Amino acid sequence: MPQSTQDEFNEAVACSQDAFKTWKKVPISTKVRYMLKYQDLLKKHQDDLCKLITHEHGKSLVDAAGDVFRGYEVVEHACSFSSLIQGETVQNVASGVDIYSFREPLGVVAGIAPYNFPAMIPLWMFPLSITCGNTYLLKPSEKVAGTSEMLIDLLKESGVPDGVVNVVQGGHETVTQICTHEDIKAVSFVGSNTAGEYIYKTASNHGKRAQVNMGAKNHCIVMPDCEKEDAINALIGACFGSTGQRCMAISVVVLVGDTQKWVPEIVEKAKTLKVGPGHANFDITPTQSALHLKHIERLIADGEKNATLLLDGRGVKVEGYPKGNWIGPTVIDNCKQGMACYEEEVFGPVMNIVRVDTLQEAIDFVNSNKWGNGSSIFTKNGHTARKY
Repeated sequence: MPQSTQDEFNEAVACSQDAFKTWKKVPISTKVRYMLKYQDLLKKHQDDLCKLITHEHGKSLVDAAGDVFRGYEVVEHACSFSSLIQGETVQNVASGVDIYSFREPLGVVAGIAPYNFPAMIPLWMFPLSITCGNTYLLKPSEKVAGTSEMLIDLLKESGVPDGVVNVVQGGHETVTQICTHEDIKAVSFVGSNTAGEYIYKTASNHGKRAQVNMGAKNHCIVMPDCEKEDAINALIGACFGSTGQRCMAISVVVLVGDTQKWVPEIVEKAKTLKVGPGHANFDITPTQSALHLKHIERLIADGEKNATLLLDGRGVKVEGYPKGNWIGPTVIDNCKQGMACYEEEVFGPVMNIVRVDTLQEAIDFVNSNKWGNGSSIFTKNGHTARKY
């Protein structure tokens, strides 16, 4: 996808600015009606969106359906904004003093989306923002730009006026333009840590509100009292689903005590996963790019050198796709702090296994890691869960 030129970018911002003058005056009830129509269109065109996502991104049709549905849920939430964004009135906070608050749109705001969820993450952004009265400048990942184009086409079909949402394309240069343009009031970002830190600093330094969701290393503690089969099945899905290319993937499994005996069963379960193209709904589909594949393979090599590589997904061949960016399920045991395979976000189908003796050791280990985004525990003991 070609990058928007400076003139095209400025034109998009100006268009958003002009549209804001009238859009902010549109009653919230009318904006909600647009969202209700948009929700209906997303549902009717779900299959077409899924096919496009699978073609652009490579994820399976099943994962693509989840991608669209999670975005659909956010649009559904926007349909309730008539009551959710009302102001407040507090009477008699002091003698003869009442307080009134109103919610006002900022103006032109922007979103910078990653490649891994081409529908869901843009739908986190612009439907909520425009329902609140802002106009929006969306920069999708250049790797999956077609999905955003389809989302915007459906938005126009819902009746939302031209100019309320504009799309710009490109990489670092376009991001910098978003973060520095004086008419853009706020920036939202989901993606890598390096990009997120740059966006937060640059946008903030230029007086913009900025929110960034960045790198992750999600841990799951497994206690001996949990249901073994349920836990193993859940871990396989949470680690390897969507080829591990999601910021909430459970990439680190912390086995406590006797659960360490389950490692062979975890490996055998991972071996059952099939690798292939997304349109045929294989368990693991290709990584998004050759560059990212090299990143994953580098971290697997580190695990092979410094830990214990129990299952190696490198070198997978898929018939009919000799140039595909294939990587199979990988399990690295005995991971420890300081290893690149543990410290860095893999963003691929790689499970790191850590072994500890007690719950407190597990909690301390998880807390010592600087990353989010989430953590979880498998246990049947309420006291253990509350302590965790």
